[in-house]
Amino acid sequence: MFAALADPTRLRLVKLLCRQRIPDALCVNALAAILGITQSAVSQHLRVLRGTGLVKGERRGYHIHYFINHEALERYRNLVLAALTTEELEKEESVERYCPIRRENHVSSK
Repeated sequence: MFAALADPTRLRLVKLLCRQRIPDALCVNALAAILGITQSAVSQHLRVLRGTGLVKGERRGYHIHYFINHEALERYRNLVLAALTTEELEKEESVERYCPIRRENHVSSK
């Protein structure tokens, strides 16, 4: 997910699609016009975003209209918030649990 959003154009695409709802989903042509890039570039960026599950598409006639998968977005948001929390870890979730080498070095140096 971080790699997918590291590209500025993909991040712009996600922000744009976040403002859309399923009835108002946008096709590649519209996204290309709004972003000022080629349809081919939009398609490639959408392929990456679909791979993360952040974007879904719905066929409407000859075109596929794209929108954000809000469930996936919420899962990623919660994952990032949990990873970046500054709250103290509970005793059983201490750093030593995840860094056994550090713990062994600490014990052997005493």
